[in-house]
Amino acid sequence: MANHLHEGDLPEGLFEGASSLAIDSETMGLNLRRDPLCVVQLSAGDGDAHMVRLDRSSYDCPNLKALLLNPSILKIFHFGRFDIAMFELYLGVTTTPVWCTKIGSKIARTYTDRHGLKDVVKELVGVDLSKAQQSSDWGAAKLSPEQLAYAATDVLHLHAVKEKLETMLIREGRMGLAQACFDFLPHRARLDLAGWGEMDIFAHS
Repeated sequence: MANHLHEGDLPEGLFEGASSLAIDSETMGLNLRRDPLCVVQLSAGDGDAHMVRLDRSSYDCPNLKALLLNPSILKIFHFGRFDIAMFELYLGVTTTPVWCTKIGSKIARTYTDRHGLKDVVKELVGVDLSKAQQSSDWGAAKLSPEQLAYAATDVLHLHAVKEKLETMLIREGRMGLAQACFDFLPHRARLDLAGWGEMDIFAHS
């Protein structure tokens, strides 16, 4: 298992032949319009993680953008709504197709209200994630080894979590419902960017 840092973009052909990628991002905060996208991390589920420290002056990363747009590669997220919106806003791409382990957890694991990545990974994969670097300066000119290790853990276990959740969703007869939510997710992200972030557009009032 190794962590790899790439400046500006991914090497060409890095994930050639991959059918799915776990993806996450790091930003300067959680406000879509205020806090810029800084780092994108990816894993093919092989134990390696690749972190891209983006050039925020241009966000010129054609290889990364091509992966996000590739219809043959499933993109696995945890709370993909935020990452997908960030990619739309800063990279100008609509990320599809997608699978969100947070949504999958909420639909499958109805016996709990603990759907954060740390809790889901702990129960389903048996790994205790550290969140010590969650609130740190991701816009720094140089990322620390601790930051890189933290970023890697956010994607290294998503393939295994997806597999476990998929089994539960199929067992409970909810896979079709979950898939419909995943298909809607890029549109939900677009609603966030357009100003409907906190409003439940399906509510009566």
